Amino acid sequence: MAEPAGSPGLGAGESWAQGLPLRILVTGGAGFIGSAFVRLLLGLPDPPQVIVLDALTYAGNLANLAEVADHPRYRFMHGNICDPAAVEAAVAEVDCIVNFAAESHVDRSILDPGQFIQTDVFGTYVLLEAARRHGHGRFLQVSTDEVYGDVEAPRLSTEDDPLRPRSPYAASKAGGEMQCRAYHATYGVPVIVTRGSNTYGPYQYPEKIIPLFITNALEGRALPLYGRGTAVRDYLYVDDHARGIAMVLARGAIGAAYNIGQGDAPIDGQTVARSVVELTGSDPALVTHVKDRPGHDLRYALDTTRMRQMGWSPTRTLASGLEETVRWYQERRDWWEPIKSGAFWDFYRRNYRPLAGAGPVP
Repeated sequence: MAEPAGSPGLGAGESWAQGLPLRILVTGGAGFIGSAFVRLLLGLPDPPQVIVLDALTYAGNLANLAEVADHPRYRFMHGNICDPAAVEAAVAEVDCIVNFAAESHVDRSILDPGQFIQTDVFGTYVLLEAARRHGHGRFLQVSTDEVYGDVEAPRLSTEDDPLRPRSPYAASKAGGEMQCRAYHATYGVPVIVTRGSNTYGPYQYPEKIIPLFITNALEGRALPLYGRGTAVRDYLYVDDHARGIAMVLARGAIGAAYNIGQGDAPIDGQTVARSVVELTGSDPALVTHVKDRPGHDLRYALDTTRMRQMGWSPTRTLASGLEETVRWYQERRDWWEPIKSGAFWDFYRRNYRPLAGAGPVP
């Protein structure tokens, strides 16, 4: 079968793939990073069986999996990880679980923290219970660098650092990790954790900074930049993130955590905004400073030594990845324009309209 478009180009020489389980449940596999992971797996020369369990909430989109929809080793199951019956039906058919399913946007967590606790903590518990009953070989929890909290320069967060989340989203992800750690220590569930840095690329729901800025720029709308735009992030292209998770699944140590990040000097929001303006040929006046997010972490930065020792490294710089991403959103209006409709603008109004200068919305 031809390799799906957008895959990172793995071939038979990628020996790490030989360690992958034969039957993998990917929860949240219709989301942004989860769908990239699924496309990656099914693009391998000898792919595993992949079952996707996804509730198809606002950011879950079967269009993200259209490239593999007819693959003989892919199957989709509609269900929520908070539903034990749906989880049981899916878990019974696989050898391992990779959990991408989560509420994942800090701004939304500030507006509605309860939903994040429900999905990211309770949902992880439901999955762990199922894994414990079935005795699966691996349970990989996809987490985030935000669990480390704000990191002062020039320090880099290592996997052994304490978790100090400061937003409801980060706290919910840390809570899921704590459940994983407890189930490993108490019940012997073979858990592995990945902590990824801010990820961007094709198929990202346009509420996060990079796709929001790109699509707003293409529409001639304001690019709402929090505060002075000095918050620093380590941006990672989605296919590189997906490949890192797959490598950890294939050869990572049970009970360990792995930081997956670009590893270059992190950049601030002002730089992201300028880059998007240049790549889209937009008016620089669209960059609009708005009141800062409550409790905004000013810097995330990861030490990725453990991943690099495993043989992983990013294939794209931020410059090349951004160029690819802008081109994709320019060419795929059919994907994102329907998304930026009623429900999207309801959130946008709640989040940005109270902030002076956010610009008009529909």
